[in-house]
Amino acid sequence: MDTIVEVTRPANGITVLWLNRPEKHNAFDPALIATIHRLVDTLRSDADTRVLILAGRGKSFCSGADLHYMKSMVNYSLEENIADAGRLAAMLQALHQFPKPIIAAVHGNVYAGATGMVACADIILAADNARFCISEVKLGLVPAVISPFVMARMGPHFARRYFLTAEVFDAAAAQQAGLVHECVAPDTLMDNAMRVATQLLANAPGALAATKTLIRELVADPNREVMTQYTCELIARVRAGEEAQSGLQAFFDKQPAPWLLPDSDGSTELKP
Repeated sequence: MDTIVEVTRPANGITVLWLNRPEKHNAFDPALIATIHRLVDTLRSDADTRVLILAGRGKSFCSGADLHYMKSMVNYSLEENIADAGRLAAMLQALHQFPKPIIAAVHGNVYAGATGMVACADIILAADNARFCISEVKLGLVPAVISPFVMARMGPHFARRYFLTAEVFDAAAAQQAGLVHECVAPDTLMDNAMRVATQLLANAPGALAATKTLIRELVADPNREVMTQYTCELIARVRAGEEAQSGLQAFFDKQPAPWLLPDSDGSTELKP
């Protein structure tokens, strides 16, 4: 069993992938991204998995990229940045193209790349205490790799707001934006996920897989190779640029970003 992703089978036909770095709020690093990708690929052909639930141990579903991971990327070359973005994109594609229903059961922080992971699920349940944030522009980055998946959920109307403000928004706002289907009490989150999974088990597996393919064919498809290449190259160029480098360094040093304007008192204190 992978310690950073725990696999449980609470009932026949139902598999849960638990992100299991609770001390890091399940933040992404290369090992976690690779493990999710590998397990999702394995479960595609697992006869005992008819419904997949994504969940997180600890206080959060996933808080985005791990701080040490982000620091390691500061000195990446353009080619290394493209390759790194490609690994996240491949993991998201594995979820997006998974032939069986996926339920995301999220709580706590659902930040940055985690919103992309959630957007790849078919049904998203959020605890009332969940907090969402597409935070990249605060650091001088762009939500490039996750954008096709999140845009397919939110549409441009809400994406314009949440991509550009990088504000934190609650589960009710996420539901209004189309990112979440249902908000539930935190202590009932997994019970509700199991309820929905049980409903899905009543449906024919082949018909479910065909219906998922149908949906992917009828909506704007994040699977287009040209889109994946564009988003990976975009984040690589931005991440290697001067603005992102200075913004990331300010974040690591807990200093104001260089583009913040001073208040009337001359302060550039970071605002929540």
